[in-house]
Amino acid sequence: MIAVRRRFGQGPQVSLFTLGTMRAIDSAEQMYGVVEAAQAAGINHIETAPAYGPAESFLGIALQQLQQNQAAPTGGWVITSKLLPGLTLAEGQRQLHGLLNRLGLRKLHNLAVHGVNLPEHLEWTLKGEGAALLKWAVEEDLVTQVGFSSHGAYPLIEAAITSGRFQFCSLHLHLLDPARMPLAQKALAAGMGVMAISPADKGGRLQAPSPTLVEDCSPFSPLELAYRYLLAAEISTLSIGAAQPEDLTLATQLANANNPLNKREQRAFKQLREKGEHRLGKNRCGQCRSCIPCPKSVPIPDLLRLRNLAIGHDLQAFAQERYNLIGRAGHWWESVDGNACKRCGKCLPHCPHQLPIPDLLADTHRRLAAAPRRRLWG
Repeated sequence: MIAVRRRFGQGPQVSLFTLGTMRAIDSAEQMYGVVEAAQAAGINHIETAPAYGPAESFLGIALQQLQQNQAAPTGGWVITSKLLPGLTLAEGQRQLHGLLNRLGLRKLHNLAVHGVNLPEHLEWTLKGEGAALLKWAVEEDLVTQVGFSSHGAYPLIEAAITSGRFQFCSLHLHLLDPARMPLAQKALAAGMGVMAISPADKGGRLQAPSPTLVEDCSPFSPLELAYRYLLAAEISTLSIGAAQPEDLTLATQLANANNPLNKREQRAFKQLREKGEHRLGKNRCGQCRSCIPCPKSVPIPDLLRLRNLAIGHDLQAFAQERYNLIGRAGHWWESVDGNACKRCGKCLPHCPHQLPIPDLLADTHRRLAAAPRRRLWG
């Protein structure tokens, strides 16, 4: 199948959808099945990482088998892999050679710094041994271009984009969380490629939506609307973490859906927004981020976004799961929850909607915090 492709930095053009390999790690046979289905769906871009367990090794086997079967996209596969920040130059060189060997490649199209989540990660990339590592990788012709992924704060991502060091980035861009869309547009305007990280699962577990959200998005499925929202905004490519060929069905249907939103889609977006706003009433957080920084480092907009989702579209299970990861996922997610608010009131004058922010943080904590579990000892 020949599908639409978009520019991705200075490397080869990529399909509208990218196969993420994080979920196909049970066996080499499983990986082969999803990669074969991706090729049939018109996908030519695959994203992997050493941190994904055996994903690179399984992918390397699958690519070799597909080559033997003469099954590959027009122009060949475009492969992205990643290295974690903080490595020494020698260790980074060793790891890059290792991942190339596992993938069966002489050269990697796209090398990303995996998780520029803290200022020290960006410092390592731009000035430390990371800068030397990336320079070496390109000069040795082992890598075509360099990018980054980030779960970090808005200012950090903006600094990475405007540094001029990167040719592509992978960001959390979601239908129900559009806060980072201006960053994506800034990256695109600078000629960078932009990949949306997990617009289905991390976007609200849209592959298994609440009945309320299904109704709110009618006549489209929430996942189709989410994909079209990002594609119409000209995001370069959207990742799909497929565990089985069937997970790529919608991507196959939308392989050429790079057109602007039509009137039916526009009506569905308006309906989705209005229904959520109606349920939240005057206490809806507009995600303007005027309330931060907080003296206690409470990530106010991010916590109130989860409240918006829980009340606005009945995504209670998803919001609870994300809320209860706070403080348990290192630098990959927030470390302070709503219970840290001490009601100092410094955020109140900055809110353009005059929200009772301390009350809403307390309500968020009551709604989403997991009940303490009884210990089995002591």
